[in-house]
Amino acid sequence: MPLTIGVSAVVVAAAAGLLVGPADIDVWGVLLAIADVLPLVDIDHGLTEVEHTVLFEIRFPRVVLGGLVGAILAVAGAAYQGVFRNPLADPYLLGVAAGAGLGATVAFGTASDSDFLALFAFAGGLVAVAITYSLGRSVGGRTTTSLILAGVAVAAFATAVQTYVLQRNTETLREVYSWILGRLVTVGWSEVVSLLPYAVVASAVLLGSRRLLDVLGIGDEEASALGLDVGRVRWVVVVAATLATAAAVSVSGLIGFVGIIVPHTVRILFGWSYRVIVPLSLLFGAAFLMFADVAARTVVSPAELPIGVVTAFFGAPFFVLVLRTMRGVR
Repeated sequence: MPLTIGVSAVVVAAAAGLLVGPADIDVWGVLLAIADVLPLVDIDHGLTEVEHTVLFEIRFPRVVLGGLVGAILAVAGAAYQGVFRNPLADPYLLGVAAGAGLGATVAFGTASDSDFLALFAFAGGLVAVAITYSLGRSVGGRTTTSLILAGVAVAAFATAVQTYVLQRNTETLREVYSWILGRLVTVGWSEVVSLLPYAVVASAVLLGSRRLLDVLGIGDEEASALGLDVGRVRWVVVVAATLATAAAVSVSGLIGFVGIIVPHTVRILFGWSYRVIVPLSLLFGAAFLMFADVAARTVVSPAELPIGVVTAFFGAPFFVLVLRTMRGVR
């Protein structure tokens, strides 16, 4: 039943993303055009060439990209919360967002090619996480507290360096802040193709680790007593979630709160077992970001809100909800 609800939410969100936009495209024509691309199917969909291009080169890639980014951020958030046993953990916990933001800022100042932007953002996120891990292990072994504190320190340092770079390249301020606020801008399928391998591999690893996250929930010592290699499991989950998050950030910018809103909603509605939370976070994360993108395109139409603003609008009240829930659990 929960999986059926999740799949239905994805289908409804995708339909809304394909049908809503400045160009008014007939609903029946959209359905026929989608059916027409299936193998061994040849249907006269009735769309003009312009409408067909808008549907398959603008809206469809954007909907798929939003679904991939939302799924990655949500399932990574669920994984971080399981590994660190903290419902406030999210994909940006280990400095990946700050590192990717610094990399993107450097790219804006040195290169105009979007491929370099994605590469710099991806590299920045990975370097930040590597430093966080090295620093955390050097001062506190493998404890979650040391890793979290190291992530805060690395994020603060990366943000400070980013501010300095911006002051030295003031002509890139508008582009950098547009990227920092998050966006789902795609022309064709290149961004989807570049992100898809990371989404598939990370999702497979995290889905395969969902039972282990339940074992980690009882505590490191207890999990070790049951025969679980706690350090190895934590390393695999964190690396998979971080690689996926860095890849998502490199193509979409900094879209916050998805990794908190979605897993915690799933937790409230369907229970605290990560056997349920992880797969449902994947589905509801995709649906949530697709709906958020529809809102970003329509709230101030014909202009467009940064999608990070939309997710932040829902994120602040959710912090209050999470804190109240944690107090109730105590």
